[in-house]
This record gives sequence, structure tokens and C-alpha cells, in this order.
Amino acid sequence: MNTNSPSSAPLSPRPLSHAAGTRRQVMTARQLREHGVATADAARRCRPGGPWQQLLPGVYLLHAGPPTPEERLQAALLYAGRAPAGRTAVPGQTRGTPAPAAARPPASAPAAAHAEAAAPVPYGDAMITGPAALALHGFAAAPALLALDRIDVLLPRTRRLRSTGLARLVRAHSLPRPDRITGLPVAPVPRALADTVAVLTDAAHVHRLLTEAVRGGHCEAAAVVRELSQARLLGRPHVSDAVDGLIAEGRAMAEGRLYAMVHAHALPAPLWNVDLRLPGGPHLGGVDAYWPDHAVAVEIDARTPRRASHDEAALWSEYARKRETLERLGITVVHVTPRKLRESPQQQAETVRAAMLAAAERAQAAHVVVLPR
Repeated sequence: MNTNSPSSAPLSPRPLSHAAGTRRQVMTARQLREHGVATADAARRCRPGGPWQQLLPGVYLLHAGPPTPEERLQAALLYAGRAPAGRTAVPGQTRGTPAPAAARPPASAPAAAHAEAAAPVPYGDAMITGPAALALHGFAAAPALLALDRIDVLLPRTRRLRSTGLARLVRAHSLPRPDRITGLPVAPVPRALADTVAVLTDAAHVHRLLTEAVRGGHCEAAAVVRELSQARLLGRPHVSDAVDGLIAEGRAMAEGRLYAMVHAHALPAPLWNVDLRLPGGPHLGGVDAYWPDHAVAVEIDARTPRRASHDEAALWSEYARKRETLERLGITVVHVTPRKLRESPQQQAETVRAAMLAAAERAQAAHVVVLPR
């Protein structure tokens, strides 16, 4: 039977009945064909006054009226994530590999409907990014999904698709691991921020987004700066100014969490934000907290390289060199990250306490001069 003929599929094919009242109100032409709906039938249903709509090339909305925000997201993902022409994506198959004939069940078989319903939605490597992703992550400074004219979708640079309609395609050499929000693949906050900032010119808006990322606990400042650097956005003055504020914001929040950790877990009061120096000798470096009676120092590792990746290596080398110098003098240095201070303060406090208890078993540390920083 010729499934491309308008008369080959019933007007209301039975395999689609399971979709009524479910999330699967957005389907691709391939999915419809698997349910017995030929392309010509789908086109006829999308005529003015018809029961369906074509949201994007090869992507159909199976009801009249405006699509919901979730349906628009699904449509953009289905358009960007569809298999290349002449290929069919099946569960467990590597993208780009031709599907075996046995993987294509007859459209009229009832089992096809159940198999399609159980299979993961074929979004492939595509994921929501940009303002829509920030809205899904709960950013107050991001526009509402209903207010977005276009949905940004991140996909591999090798895919040969064009932005069209409500879908704006953003390409990348390498893709991050997506978060899952309401079942949809969504770019992590740092990547979504970079893709959003790339098209913004309002310095105040950029500042609000970056500040909310850190204050809202979505991610650390270093992760945002790293993503902006890789996207080559730090050369833009309004982005660079916002990043300066972001770094200061992230540093202040990490210091606040360190203060809270010390008090909440009843650690002895340290000397805060001090420089260490050998008597009459060279400067050894600054630390965020120092317990002179135990020769234990805490340093917040908040490296935020502003340029290429070699800057991060240089920053790490500086951290390591300072730590080695202090430990040769008998001072134990405990490195904590802003993320660990936020997610596991008790564990960090136990690490500091263990270093203090071990001080009694160590040789006496060299005398150092402690100066306010």
C-alpha cells in the first residue's frame, strides 16, 4: 500500500488515539507516518480552519489554537533534534547510523503506537539554551516563555539545519551535559547565560542576569566567567564590567559562607583576611582565615580566569606554589571552593578541625608575621 497517497491512511488513524489528552500533541512528520498518517494527510489537516497546525518544517501541532509554551519548546527541540534526511533515529541507535529494516514497524500495527509512546522523544543532541533555558531554570530576570518570539536550541556544529520560525539554532563544537527540566533537555546555567549574553547589548540586563546566577545559587562565578571566556564575550565592555561585579559578588558570598561555617560549627575564631610574611623576609601570600595557634590556614579557591585556558593554569600554578611554600614552613593550608562552602559546609568544617587536631603531632611551624590584608 502506498502510504504517500492521501487515501492510504484513515482520516482519524487509530494509532493516534493514545495521544489525545497527553503531552504528545507535537509530533514530527516521521512520527505521524509511523502512526499511519501520510504527509499529504498532515498537510490537509493544517489548511486554514483545519484541526492541526504546522509549527516548523516537519513538525506538527495536533490541535487548533495557540501552542502552549511547552509545546513551542517541544517543537523547537523536535525540529533541531530530528535525524538527518535519509536516516531514522531509533532508541539505542547511534545518531547518523541507518536504522535496520526490522526497526521500522508497519504503520498499521497497534504495537507501533505502544513502542513509539514508550520510546524517548527524539530530541537527539539538541537542548534548549538562551533566555528560554534561563526561564526554565527559574531566573526572575529572564523573560517569560510566553514573551519569547524565538526559542534558542543548542546543537552540534556539524548539523546542517537553518534557523526558521520560532527556532533559532545555536551551534557549538562541544555540547555540555544537559539538565532535565520538566522532561526537556536544557543547557546548564553557565552555557545558557553565555548564549543569552551573546545577543544582549543592555549592560543593566547583563548585570542582572549574572548577579542572579550567583546570588540565586544557580552556579559559581568561576563557571560563568569560564563560559563567557570560551564564547569570546569578555572583550565587550558591557560584559567585562558586569563580570567585574560578578567576581566581586561571588568572592563576597564565598567569604560570607566561610564566616557562617566557622560560627555554625563552633570552630575557634581565626584571624580573617590576613597576609603572611617571614620576619624581615619575603611576602608569603594572603589567606582568608588563619589560626596561628594551630598553624592552619584556609584559602577560598575562587579562580576566575579572564582570558584563555592558559590563564587558569597560571592561576593554579600560583595557588600551588604558595601552598607548597607555606607547608614547607609547617603551615597547613586547607583549600575550599565556593561550591563546597555552599553545598557541604559541615564537611569543610570537619576538614579544618582535623587539620587543627593534627597540629599537635606536627613539628612546630616557623614563626610568621601576620598582617591585615
